Amino acid sequence: MKKLFLTAFAAALASSTFALADTPVTPAEAEKVKAVLEGLGCTGGKMEKETEASSYFEVDDAKCRDGQYDIKLDKDFKLIAMIRD
Repeated sequence: MKKLFLTAFAAALASSTFALADTPVTPAEAEKVKAVLEGLGCTGGKMEKETEASSYFEVDDAKCRDGQYDIKLDKDFKLIAMIRD
């Protein structure tokens, strides 16, 4: 019974992971994200748009004045989180 549960859980986890994949940002979205990054004193990084219900933007490995950060912006390009790598 335990093995059946673990197998079902693993299958559900794998299928949900694919459903929550990131998508590339559009050129217009990229310009807005770059503007926010500049305001924070940051550049570069890999930009993605989360396809979750929240539809936030994520910049992985942005280079900022005091180090490298992962940055999350909401759908209106407002800062949600800035986490040092």
